[in-house]
Amino acid sequence: LPEAFLDFLKENGLDPSVYTPRYIRLKTGLEEIEAELKCKLEKVVWLSGFYSLPPDIKIATSMAYKQGKIYGIDAASGAAVSVLNISAGDHVLDLCAAPGAKLCMILDIIGDSGSVTGVDVARHRLAACRTLLQKYALGDRCRLFVADGTTFSLAPLRFREWTSRIPWKERKRAMKARPELIFYGRHSGIVGLTKEEIGYDKVLVDAECTHDGSIKHIQKFENWGWTTLQRRVLDPERTDSVTNLQLKLLTNGFRLLKVGGLLVYSTCSLTAAQNEDVVEQFLKDNASAELQEIDVAKNWPCKSGRIPKTLRFDPLTSKTSGLFVAKFTKL
Repeated sequence: LPEAFLDFLKENGLDPSVYTPRYIRLKTGLEEIEAELKCKLEKVVWLSGFYSLPPDIKIATSMAYKQGKIYGIDAASGAAVSVLNISAGDHVLDLCAAPGAKLCMILDIIGDSGSVTGVDVARHRLAACRTLLQKYALGDRCRLFVADGTTFSLAPLRFREWTSRIPWKERKRAMKARPELIFYGRHSGIVGLTKEEIGYDKVLVDAECTHDGSIKHIQKFENWGWTTLQRRVLDPERTDSVTNLQLKLLTNGFRLLKVGGLLVYSTCSLTAAQNEDVVEQFLKDNASAELQEIDVAKNWPCKSGRIPKTLRFDPLTSKTSGLFVAKFTKL
């Protein structure tokens, strides 16, 4: 790692030896996958469906991956989805959906009921989400919008309510309305925003960040050039810009949450500025927001954040990528 990044880690009290592990989530038989990958998968005992594998194993070229039998997703990311406590029939908003691993996990959980709305500001990244939905045959209850997550305003609409009362021509017009709809599952509800709508049951705000807790992201600088690290991660102006964005994303996600619903805020940054500081400011600005205890994490290998009821995953403690998690409800 370059000196500038090592200095960044030191300033934030982080050990550079933390960047190591890899995980997958299985959709089908373990023995079959192990035989093809020619390695033993180690079950993640604290998170259902997750397995760790040696870092030298390439899954992208395997038939299991191409056929949609396994997902590449870090265990900490899976934990963030688990914290949402998604139930059958929930209408879920994934406000920063790309590249789509968490989106797919949410869709697997809701199964044949409810809906998922995925939003991302980058069209090409959201197109990658669409590809994943098609690959894993998960699209029936999902819609994807290219939109700014800080201003996105469309509430969930129950499919049967919509189809029973709105003429088809009007439905088609709404589907083409901005923000740009690039994927529409046949049972995903639709665009409209009406007075009857009360918001999403669950909202995930896995916010844009400097990604300093993610080994996959840091490795990209070998191709981008380590000189760009200063501009993309370490520059104080960049950090200030990111934290302002994170607060706006969290605020808008909470606005779209129904009363009594749950929202999870997460980042893969290890810095306090992008995590606890954002949460503190958000709570100060939103009297109806209340931090919730994350009961499911009782036996998880993670630490408490600086704020009680928040969690921090890191490679040394958790053997995962770095991730901060906070759960809110709306009073």
